[in-house]
Amino acid sequence: MSIDETSLCNGELYTILTNKAAKGKKGAIVAMVAGTKAKTVIAIIEKIPHKQRNLVTEITLDMAGNMGLIAKKCFPNATRVTDRFHVQKLATEALQEIRIKYRWQAIDQENEAIEKAKKNKKRFESEVLTNGDTLKQLLARSRYFLYKNKSKWSLNQIERANLLFELYPDIQKAYDLTQGLRNIFEKTADKIIGFAKLAKWHEKVNQSGFKSFNTISRTIINHYQTILNYFDNRSTNASAESFNAKIKAFRAQFRGVRNIEFFLFRLTNIYA
Repeated sequence: MSIDETSLCNGELYTILTNKAAKGKKGAIVAMVAGTKAKTVIAIIEKIPHKQRNLVTEITLDMAGNMGLIAKKCFPNATRVTDRFHVQKLATEALQEIRIKYRWQAIDQENEAIEKAKKNKKRFESEVLTNGDTLKQLLARSRYFLYKNKSKWSLNQIERANLLFELYPDIQKAYDLTQGLRNIFEKTADKIIGFAKLAKWHEKVNQSGFKSFNTISRTIINHYQTILNYFDNRSTNASAESFNAKIKAFRAQFRGVRNIEFFLFRLTNIYA
């Protein structure tokens, strides 16, 4: 099983429980509950007979406390697996936060230089780097390749990355930490080895001095049991995210949701 939240219209959230075995087709939706309050969702899911719920052996979810409580109460025999992509997303957001911090600094420096030039009645010209970017543009355009592995960079992105990392070593350090975490999940098959590699990653984070990465490190430590369960079957919440995308496409096909009850009726007729 997978459990996740999705939005139908106006930001209103629904908790959706899906069956991975259905592969996004008939039988994929097990339950769809308005809201994300654990108490409400549990009351609805518990309408499914206890005997059937006990057959669930594994459930993937994010790190939200309410999702963990729902999974624990409704599926007591299931192994809970924290989705590795949610963990990686935290690291990527921390990396982008560092890039954005330097971008605001570059904008401030440029504004100060423009104001100074005006006072001295001089014409201001931004310094252009060897690849044709200004410093401000370099930091803005670096956003996209920082999401990717080095092996997937284009020649222009390699040139831009070399300039970025030379000027901002902190961004390179944060990028290496992000890729290091990704590699642990992608290249490790054994749970014990995964645990050892995560311990080494925590040590690197401590040495880096980045507050945001230290927060991620503490989050992983607090959820380490369910995160390590990933290495048993390499299960993720990708099927739930894929189904969310299918719901959005279904919604777009009908140009939005005017009547939520009727939309859910059509959705469950096809996928439940």
